[in-house]
Amino acid sequence: MEDTHVKSLKPVFALATALLMAGCSAGQITQTSDQVAAVDGANVETENGELAVQDVTVVLDETGSAALKFSALNQDTSMTSHSLRSVSVDGTPVSIESSKEIGYNCVLVGDSAAGLDRMPQDDGKNCIEYIRTALPNDSFAYGGTVPVTFTFDTGTLEVNAPVSAPLLPSGQVHRDLNK
Repeated sequence: MEDTHVKSLKPVFALATALLMAGCSAGQITQTSDQVAAVDGANVETENGELAVQDVTVVLDETGSAALKFSALNQDTSMTSHSLRSVSVDGTPVSIESSKEIGYNCVLVGDSAAGLDRMPQDDGKNCIEYIRTALPNDSFAYGGTVPVTFTFDTGTLEVNAPVSAPLLPSGQVHRDLNK
């Protein structure tokens, strides 16, 4: 037979346990709440989300040649095609191959000729177009940032893009550790 005193404490204990468990996560900061994507370049999109440009990076090669790497996405839910009219880096025009219109849910990928050669290419099933880019190297500093302006048929997008040093091929460079 239960003691009446103990019986009356069961609801109090249940309520205290519920409050304690609910309060354990209150005010906690999640580990991923302030993380950004693991992509080297900068990202920007229009206010209405119709167009986005991701992984914008000024890439330099071993000879000092420069190119602009980016992926332009058409996310316009009205299924309207858009076109990239021009790109400039710090006011200097970027040489880009002529591109077709970017259809709804399609991507325009720009990079140097060497970068595109190294990049795995789509087999044509996913609406991805690749274009070569080039620009004069105006003494870009590795690790710095430069303003990049993309002009589309509907307006412009501006972003500060990082300047990337050339990447060495994996497993092909050996250093003398005895020096």
